[in-house]
Amino acid sequence: MPHRIRGWIAGVVLLSAGAAAAQTPDQAAISGLLHTTFDRPASELVIAPVVVAGNHAIAGWTQGEMGGRALLRRRGQNWVLILCAGDGIKSRDALVKAGIPIEDASALERNLAAAEGKLPLEQVAMFSRFEGVMMMDDNGTHPRQVHPHAKN
Repeated sequence: MPHRIRGWIAGVVLLSAGAAAAQTPDQAAISGLLHTTFDRPASELVIAPVVVAGNHAIAGWTQGEMGGRALLRRRGQNWVLILCAGDGIKSRDALVKAGIPIEDASALERNLAAAEGKLPLEQVAMFSRFEGVMMMDDNGTHPRQVHPHAKN
């Protein structure tokens, strides 16, 4: 194999490995919170993408045949879950209605579109499967019996 091709392959492998491990501390904290809240023994949550703007974030998730998006807010050093939805929290206007400042809402809309544009179409389609909006209480929790992804 020519040296030039070997170098290109090695570069792609290194870039791929780096991209998988390149989570910011906020993204890692958000992923950890969602895993702790919604993982089940037979069905682990898959979380991607996680986009952050100011004190707010949106995380796409899939679990089995279901998927959706979680809206989160930074509270001190921690992240709390505000709501779960499908496509209902993709737009700046919907985010503003959910209480997100317009600057953060605009950045979240833009960053989410860019991040989801890099994912397989099948995965992005899964995010639309969550119907309606499930609001959380001040502690980031909600009645377990009404959410299909709560731990049993």
